[in-house]
Amino acid sequence: MVFRCQRDSWARQFTTRVVSCRAAELRPEGGGEPVSGFQVVLEDTILFPEGGGQPDDRGLIGDVPVLRVTRRGTEAVHFVPAALEPGAEVLLSLDWERRFDHMQQHSGQHLISAVAEQMFGFKTTSWELGRQRSVIELDTPVVTAEQLQALEDSVNEKIRDRVPVTVRELAADDPEVETVRSRGLPDDHAGPVRVVDIAGIDSNLCCGTHVSNLSDLQVIKLLGVEKGKKNKTNLVFLVGNRVLKSIEQSHSTEKALTSLLKNGPGEHVEAVKRLQSSVKLLQKNNLNLLRDIAVLIARDFKSKPAPKQLFVLHRKEGDSEFMNIIANEIGTEETLLFLTVGDEKEAGLFLLAGPVEAVENLGPRVAELLGGKGAGKRGRFQGKAAKMSRRGEVQALLQEFLSNQNPGA
Repeated sequence: MVFRCQRDSWARQFTTRVVSCRAAELRPEGGGEPVSGFQVVLEDTILFPEGGGQPDDRGLIGDVPVLRVTRRGTEAVHFVPAALEPGAEVLLSLDWERRFDHMQQHSGQHLISAVAEQMFGFKTTSWELGRQRSVIELDTPVVTAEQLQALEDSVNEKIRDRVPVTVRELAADDPEVETVRSRGLPDDHAGPVRVVDIAGIDSNLCCGTHVSNLSDLQVIKLLGVEKGKKNKTNLVFLVGNRVLKSIEQSHSTEKALTSLLKNGPGEHVEAVKRLQSSVKLLQKNNLNLLRDIAVLIARDFKSKPAPKQLFVLHRKEGDSEFMNIIANEIGTEETLLFLTVGDEKEAGLFLLAGPVEAVENLGPRVAELLGGKGAGKRGRFQGKAAKMSRRGEVQALLQEFLSNQNPGA
């Protein structure tokens, strides 16, 4: 079945009839509980059902939103939240912004794949039309920066040449089908097959929606390559309006950085490098100060005439080293130490240190109270805490333990 959306990718509205409507559930793409609704089949549709690497369309049947469109054999199945009467005449309206974006990315993929193979012999093994960017998997372990630039220059030159893009329908057993670039037909395919021709550049079997001229693509930007599966390379790209949106976002970021850094765009990188160096120096100085503070805290505790059996300390700023310095300076043979660092209302780190048997007994219970995990050995038990606000409960547990150990104290 070839649908109206495939014969006329530019149609934005279309009148048709409801063939069937039955209750069904839809599982959201992002996961979650299934949504109750109805699967509606129409005589024909301008809403593309997902396939060929291209996502499905969105739109309206009358005033009822279409939440998903899938292909089932020769039928396009529209998932909607409200029932529609079989036999009723309905007006289909297309979400054109989504459709045109998909047309640009899909036709752009055909062009990039064809030129990459012609120029360098890189065959396309798969592709993905993503929400933010699209990716072509090339059957090559390496694409050099020079090849990437040459490929980008070539595809954009062909866009400027205003090369026509046409769609033909052939019988599935037509000998010409064997001469057209293809990754194969679906097992449940029925009816004619579609061939998308980019004049003088490419012929490809495809079920998707496409532009009618390469000039409709506006521009292609190859963002770079990433390591793919074994001996494969992923080529990341943007086409048309996505390039314009990317430039707009980059310009907004550039303006914000100009205001924050108090210099021009050409000086942003050097300014950030200087800031990074300053931050590293400050972090180093801060760590040195924390170490000094840890030593002073421990010495202050030890200087008291009769040191307590339990030492409890919380500090918002600090790390594991800060806590361990305190434990080392105080000593853990006779004193039980419960130390925490981080925001009291959020997550943080904890250390329980003291006599080996006491720590082995209390460590897991402390971690449980703090909603965290930890591990320990030789009189130290430390880890992450998700519920720092429960420090008071831990302190009460430790005091009760010490009281039971020394009932006469």
